[in-house]
Amino acid sequence: MPAPLTGAAAPCWVNLMTRDLGAAQEFYSAVLGWSFRPGKLGQEFSVARRGDVPVAGIGAMATAYRVAVAWTPYFAVPDANAAASRIRERSGTVAVGPLALGEGRGALAADRDGAVFGVWERTEPAAASPPAPDDRSHAWLRLHTRNAFDAAIFYGEVLGWASGRPGCCEVSYEKDEVVVDCRGRRLARIGSGAVEAAPDPMLRPHWQVYFPVADVTATVAAARENGGALVERRPLDGGSEATLMDPDGALFTVTDVPEIAVADPADRTARAQDRPPRS
Repeated sequence: MPAPLTGAAAPCWVNLMTRDLGAAQEFYSAVLGWSFRPGKLGQEFSVARRGDVPVAGIGAMATAYRVAVAWTPYFAVPDANAAASRIRERSGTVAVGPLALGEGRGALAADRDGAVFGVWERTEPAAASPPAPDDRSHAWLRLHTRNAFDAAIFYGEVLGWASGRPGCCEVSYEKDEVVVDCRGRRLARIGSGAVEAAPDPMLRPHWQVYFPVADVTATVAAARENGGALVERRPLDGGSEATLMDPDGALFTVTDVPEIAVADPADRTARAQDRPPRS
């Protein structure tokens, strides 16, 4: 079966920078059913698991590194230094690193439109990443950016997408979006229309992290019961998705469709009535 997209040997990993590790663990355990084990980066970092499968990292490092509380994708690269150089050469920004992170080296960066992401180079052999318990991907991504074609060129050059290198991610086009497929699964969609100076963070360039759930309505209810909030909910072909805010302000999206679907852009104006204010 196609390999999962996040994990020790996968092309992508998702990580949450938060201020209170214990509170974040309680929230995501109640909302997404995750359990947690200590990570290799010290007591301020833990690995979230769905069953026995590692699905995400959560670290109480937002204050230490002076970064926003947010979910961030980290893309695997063969050489973190070279990737950081390519980011700078293409007018992106490297905010932190590259520096030692567990069994590798990583850097936190932003593309030229301001969307934050990371790169990570594994320097020690990785164990095989186990499949998801229900054979679904652990997470998906969507990049909201100014120009999808321009962003695809940036990430393609930085990360080696569509390079012809064995195991590289492939790029195609569907419904005015750039689609990124890795190892037989849909990793990400890249869509145009973000506005860098927009007051709403949902409309600024950013990477949106999706997690699969069995019941979106129940997940929204659990988030509200545990101090989170519903930001917006949208219908999709075959299901729905909801963007939620955790108690510390981090945004993430849950969906009950088996892959990232394409929401009608008009649906984005139909926001939830109780949408909380955001800076």
